[in-house]
Amino acid sequence: MTATDKKMTFNDLENWLNQNRVTEVECLVPDLTGVARGKILPREKFTEDRGMRLPQAVVAMGVTGEFPASGPYYDVIEPTDRDMQLRPDPTTARIVPWATDPTAQVIHDCFDHDGKLVPFAPRSVLRRVCELFDAEGLDPVVAPELEFYLTARNTDPNTLLKPPIGRSGRAETSRQSYSIDAVNEFDPLFEEIYDYCDKMKLNVDTLIHEAGAGQMEINFFHAHPLGLADEVFFFKRTVRESALRHDLYATFMAKPIAGEPGSAMHVHQSILSKATGKNIFSNEDGTPSESFYHYIGGLQRYIPAAMVLVAPYVNSYRRLSRHTAAPINIEWGHDNRTVGIRSPISSPEARRVENRVIGADANP
Repeated sequence: MTATDKKMTFNDLENWLNQNRVTEVECLVPDLTGVARGKILPREKFTEDRGMRLPQAVVAMGVTGEFPASGPYYDVIEPTDRDMQLRPDPTTARIVPWATDPTAQVIHDCFDHDGKLVPFAPRSVLRRVCELFDAEGLDPVVAPELEFYLTARNTDPNTLLKPPIGRSGRAETSRQSYSIDAVNEFDPLFEEIYDYCDKMKLNVDTLIHEAGAGQMEINFFHAHPLGLADEVFFFKRTVRESALRHDLYATFMAKPIAGEPGSAMHVHQSILSKATGKNIFSNEDGTPSESFYHYIGGLQRYIPAAMVLVAPYVNSYRRLSRHTAAPINIEWGHDNRTVGIRSPISSPEARRVENRVIGADANP
């Protein structure tokens, strides 16, 4: 049994920690911006407490570290800055492959004092959405495509980012979409990233060079939304850490460099019937079903209201601009990259919808 087994119990987790001789545990909570918050505990303390406490407002911190001034994180009558109890999800446990001492990282869920999930914690929100599908006898399936930039090391926040220097000793000065040689410039980095991902059981698939100078894209295999959101969360940490070890920076900002294309997190989506195991987006004869069109209609209706989630920062809207690969509409089309909602060419069994509005800076 591995740490990512869906049936893993706390006893299994303890055995896994023993097998890997773990001495420290990074107890992680994704906040609303996707930043990892939490505490680092000695293994013994983690086993004794099996949970910890943090202020509820932690999950609502800004990307630059500010606490919220108001909201459901505080008592209505008196701002007491209440605690929440964090409980580890055993299925999320992974080894930290770059740590010097044997270290594990475990994502925690947030509970109030009554034992209920804190409703505004990101994983609570996604769990609730998945439960709504489950109640309808449906199984949602997603596959993210995550874009990011590698840049030259930059220690001055007032200095513009520059393209990275690869093995040749030259910085990229032109756009190299799908260039194999441009990716090979950073072979040592990507070999380490894939090695780390393998050790962490992250289901990464294809690596390509995107349009921007130093812009890359990693695709993930399709899977259940909650598990994949966790994997993208881990993956972002992994890429940033690996880049630092190779004297580079990695950024998932939606528009880190003026004049260069923005970075997206396109999410391919389909739905299976739990009863039949079949894709509800296709009829028996292979044609698109009513559910397919209704799903697209739902995205068109609700994406505007969800923009605070899919484009959470001022910088996010620098990506969503005319004359770029980023969409500025919620039209839809078959095999059409100019629209916000795309239906890629596929077999009836693999029919899916690709949401192209979401930025790389969004919380998965």
